[in-house]
Amino acid sequence: MNTLVIYIHPNHQSLNYAFLQEVLRGSRENAKVAEIQVLDLYDEGFDPVLVFNEHKRRRDMHTDPALAKYREQLMWADKIVLVYPIWWGRPPAMLMGYIDQMFASGFAYRDKGGLLPEGLLKGKSVVCISTMQGPTHYPLLMLHNAHKVLMRKALFNFVGIRKVKFFEFGSMESKRGKHARKLERIYQYFKTAS
Repeated sequence: MNTLVIYIHPNHQSLNYAFLQEVLRGSRENAKVAEIQVLDLYDEGFDPVLVFNEHKRRRDMHTDPALAKYREQLMWADKIVLVYPIWWGRPPAMLMGYIDQMFASGFAYRDKGGLLPEGLLKGKSVVCISTMQGPTHYPLLMLHNAHKVLMRKALFNFVGIRKVKFFEFGSMESKRGKHARKLERIYQYFKTAS
């Protein structure tokens, strides 16, 4: 199994970075993982801004040479792991900009003229690891699970990815946030994940 870990946080001293390290530690100890690649969108200097004009058309985004490396990573990966904070009830703009550009028509899905397109990323799985300042159940109780609906239904199911797992960790800025236990949970999951 090839694993692509996408890290979306500007600070390497953050708790999100600690979660990234546990993903890598567990994956390296997992005999089912053949290779691991890490894409740090901030370190990479990924530009999340969409630009369309007379020279750059949306319908050609799936062949944009500037995005070729990222398309190759997504095709190579059997498992895609996203590590990011929840800000204002949703993933960071950097991640949304990556999604806007990478999950393009002609690459991630194909329009068939019907109600739903053909997902072209079938067979892959995704794990979303997110942290937030508020309580763990805040997105469910106050936002009607908007984050999970966005990621699972509006994105991953749309492109053919059916196996999506979420780890949403709340109260992460609290001294009583049980950080060590949550980090251990991520390590144990990736140590045995298939």
